[in-house]
Amino acid sequence: MSWNGMPQSIAIEPVAPHLLRSLREHVHERLRRAIVAGRFRNGERLNERQLAEMLGVSTTPVKDAIRKLESEGLVRTEARRGVFVEFSARQALEMALGRAALESIMAHIAANRLGDADIAEMARLIDDMEHATAHSALEDLVTLNEAYHGTIHRISGCTYLEHRLDGQRMYDHAQRIALLSEPTERAQGFEEHKSIFEALAGRDPALAETRMRRHIVRSAKAHVHQVFGADAEGLAYDE
Repeated sequence: MSWNGMPQSIAIEPVAPHLLRSLREHVHERLRRAIVAGRFRNGERLNERQLAEMLGVSTTPVKDAIRKLESEGLVRTEARRGVFVEFSARQALEMALGRAALESIMAHIAANRLGDADIAEMARLIDDMEHATAHSALEDLVTLNEAYHGTIHRISGCTYLEHRLDGQRMYDHAQRIALLSEPTERAQGFEEHKSIFEALAGRDPALAETRMRRHIVRSAKAHVHQVFGADAEGLAYDE
C-alpha cells in the first residue's frame, strides 16, 4: 500500500501540535528578548527572512512571533513599509513604574498576611539566592528571582493585581536576564531582596512597600541605562 504514491513503510509521522507550538514560542521568546535587551533599536525595520535565517527556522514561526510582538506593543506594522521595533526608553521605564506601583502594594499587604511558614519559605529562597549569587549561576538566579516575587504575590492574595502584572511578565523576565548578567547588579539585587525579606519578616508593611518600590525603580533605571545609554537621559524617576 502507498500514501499519495509513497510506500506506507516510509511514511513520516506528523509533527505533534505541541512541538509546533513550542517552536513558535521559542522564536517569539528569542525575538522578544532581543528587543528588550536592545539588540534591535527603537524604530529599526525587521526583515522576516533575515530573522528566519538567523534563527534557523522558516518564516512561518517568525510571522507568528511578529504578530504576537505587535499585540504586546513591541513592534508595529506599517502598510507597504514593513515591521518596525517599538520599544523606547520611555516605554521601558513606564512599564517598570507600573510594576513598582503594583508590587509595592502587594508587598505591603503581604507583610500583614504572611505566617511563620511563609517566612521560612522565603528564608530558604534567600539562602538559595545567596548561593546562586556567589556562584554566578545566572539561570538559577533568574528562576529564584521570579519565585521570590511570585511568593510575595501569593502571600498577598492580590489576584487582581497579579493579573494586571501578567501583561508585562515578558518584559520583567527579559530585564532580569539582562541585569543579572552583570556581577555588580547580581550583588546589589540580592542585597535588596534580602532587605525586602527582612521588612516582611519583621511584619513592617510600610517598610516592605518602600523597599520593594525602590528596588524595582532602581533596577528599571539600571536596565534603561544598560539598553539605551544616553537615550535614557531626562527620564529619571526620583522618589
